[in-house]
Amino acid sequence: MPNSNAKINCNHRGGREASRRELVSRSLQSAQHCLEDQDFGTAYAHYLLVLNLAPELKTSVKETFQFTLFKWAEELDSLSRIQDLFNCYEQALELYPNDEVICNSMGEHLFRMGFRDEAAGYFHKAVKLNPDFADAKENFYRVANWLVERWHFIMLNDTKRNLTYLKAIENAVCSGCKSVLDIGTGTGILSMFAKKAGASFVYACELSKTMYELACDVVAANNMESEIKLLHLKSLDIEIPKHIPERVSLVVTETVDAGLFGEGIVESLIHAWEHLLLQPKPKNRDASTGDYGRVIPASATIFGMAVECKEIRRHHRVGTEEIAGVHLPNSVQFFSPTYASAGSEETVEPYTTEKLSRIPGGYVPLTEPCQIMTVDFNNLQELKSLAARKPWKLSLTVTEGGTLDAVVVWFVLQLDDEHSLSTSPSEETCWEQAVYPVQGLLDYSVKTGDTVVMEVCCQDCYLKIQKISSLTSECGMDFSDRGDMLSLGNEAELCNALAGLQTTSKQDGNGQVCVLESTEIALLNNIPYHECFKAAMGKVPLSLNPSKDLQAMDVDGYGGGMNLQESQNKSSSDAAPDPLYILDVSEGFSILPIIAGKLGHVRAYSSVEKKQHQAALGVISEANHFTKETLEFWLSHLEDESVVLQRPKSDKLWSIIILDVIETSGLIQQEVMEKAAISRCLLHSGGKIFPQYVLVYGMLVQSESLLLESAVQGTEPTLGFNIAPFINQFKVPVRVYLDLSTLPCLPLSKPAELLRLDLMNPLLNNSSREVKVKVCKSGQVTAIPFWYHIHLDEDHSLNTSEESSHWKQAAVVLDEPIQVQVGDELVLDVQHHKSNISITVKR
Repeated sequence: MPNSNAKINCNHRGGREASRRELVSRSLQSAQHCLEDQDFGTAYAHYLLVLNLAPELKTSVKETFQFTLFKWAEELDSLSRIQDLFNCYEQALELYPNDEVICNSMGEHLFRMGFRDEAAGYFHKAVKLNPDFADAKENFYRVANWLVERWHFIMLNDTKRNLTYLKAIENAVCSGCKSVLDIGTGTGILSMFAKKAGASFVYACELSKTMYELACDVVAANNMESEIKLLHLKSLDIEIPKHIPERVSLVVTETVDAGLFGEGIVESLIHAWEHLLLQPKPKNRDASTGDYGRVIPASATIFGMAVECKEIRRHHRVGTEEIAGVHLPNSVQFFSPTYASAGSEETVEPYTTEKLSRIPGGYVPLTEPCQIMTVDFNNLQELKSLAARKPWKLSLTVTEGGTLDAVVVWFVLQLDDEHSLSTSPSEETCWEQAVYPVQGLLDYSVKTGDTVVMEVCCQDCYLKIQKISSLTSECGMDFSDRGDMLSLGNEAELCNALAGLQTTSKQDGNGQVCVLESTEIALLNNIPYHECFKAAMGKVPLSLNPSKDLQAMDVDGYGGGMNLQESQNKSSSDAAPDPLYILDVSEGFSILPIIAGKLGHVRAYSSVEKKQHQAALGVISEANHFTKETLEFWLSHLEDESVVLQRPKSDKLWSIIILDVIETSGLIQQEVMEKAAISRCLLHSGGKIFPQYVLVYGMLVQSESLLLESAVQGTEPTLGFNIAPFINQFKVPVRVYLDLSTLPCLPLSKPAELLRLDLMNPLLNNSSREVKVKVCKSGQVTAIPFWYHIHLDEDHSLNTSEESSHWKQAAVVLDEPIQVQVGDELVLDVQHHKSNISITVKR
């Protein structure tokens, strides 16, 4: 009997195995049929069944499963079935937990939906699984810039800043502050300072998930995980005794930005004084410090001065009334977001930031530095009164005549009675300065003795400086009281005084207001850029090849030696020629379609999205006497806005397609070569893509600044604490938004051509190349800055490193400096992938 039972069980198992194999086979066939029918959801379900029933097939069906997953995910995304999409990826990662392609794709979906912390985790895992996976590396570099802002590296490398904070914290702990809360801990360095100083209890909070996890790793690596309690919380959400057992005697924080208040220090300290800190020590009371609460920094003093600066001006004011033959009417008023924020109900940062010591062209102080305000962080009532305080007037006397371009602001952070940090532009500091550009005046010129007046307030957690204007020295009156006008002796005197007060704004009236990003304003001010496009586009009508086939239908009559105007003046007996179809898919605001309208019989299409921008372009087009058909907005013609590159009409092709190839950051636009490939299929015979090709140039340099801005340099700047290996996981090999003209560096070679990206002729592309570069000066190669020569055609090109350029430059920073001597030759392996340029040095 036992033998008989074993035989039955064996037969039963064999039957189940045959059934399993049959089900797997049928499911694989069904999945294949579904893929052929593009029924990706059902195909995905079949593959899930197959992989659960037959794990041994994981390797053989892996690529097809990935393809099915990605297609189904795209479909779910388009249907906004987000939870189903993530469920699919979780199922896939259970089957393939170490698949870098699936990890990367999951990260891409998360990033597009705004989950940057979570996306970074998947990108980071994909890179760890396959360090050579280019897509994952590029994605991780992009998200790393969001999650761990570059100033973390600069500040951690600032030994003076770190030492000053350490000494102030040591003083406080030695004076009796034994319990410490670090608000916005970042890497945890201030918490570790407190523990090193002898604090009995140290708590630290950090809102960013990435920075919180980084701080946990750093604290553990420095053997303080049992002594510092880290909280993944905003300080406003900390409760006693839920998160910390009792009120603390010291709060340390550096939640300040270039404008002091922009990271919410006032709000967080009001909450801390009310809920987390011991009561402050009464003035003139002789008692132990430890029985009371205090804050580091103790106070701050904010300073400001008016400056002339061409670089700030060209990024915030359009300085011309005509661009490449296109008239800009006064009825269109351009402003940057900082000016628009003054009257906006939204919370918009009212300033930009610049490191004035490195700003291209420098700056000229027009006034002496002036104290704007002070704030005592140890005074709760003063902190509360900041937001409620009414705007107040401030005036600065002009000591140097010039053009009023901005008011720049910095501060001195008083950590305690002995220790302070200054963010002044004249100091060697890791800090930038806050810049309040002057906009909306009729006249920006000032002379010695004039007065710059402004309104100051603290609103929406920001220091706001607005209504900046100038008062001439001839006008000896205060216009805050209109009754003073009566004291003027005669009409001429009155007119003279009124002329001196530059408070009249261009925004007064009924003009079309157009708010542009500062880079878009700099583009409008880039006259050589527009003149170059005008000249190159003007040659295209002569290059179009007349033909009777479909590819020539849109430009019949423009060939041969006949110019455009002659073609339009042909006898009325001939069929009227079709217009030139021109498409501009540049990012952001562009007047190139209007410049193209000057070619004559043209249908130019702009791809701008914002209604305000479309309205401004419409006004400019009308002011230049174009018909309504000359300029149209391409997105309104599309059924699917995600497919921008398509024919102008079913039976027409484009004469010119303008692609945005270089980001203002100094990187190559993503997928530009793919866009070029599509564009070539949409061109009329003889039509052009602009630019036609791009040459990448670079050179070897020695730059300590780039090293300090890219990675923490060992334990010395962090005073012995082990932080570098953890935060340097988020370093990126390419630094962007650089100004080579002011970058502190020593060139070690002449510029060399690194790559050619050809948009018109793919056979001339070399997205991977070895380049020999000869060393002309001895030193240490630490970086390779690069820039572009953008060739619209063989006769017209733009250099992105020129002074007038609206583009910035970028640089590859080497992991390890390379010592070189004059006459040495380095071989660079240069690769282009999507928007990323990678450069490695072959020894």
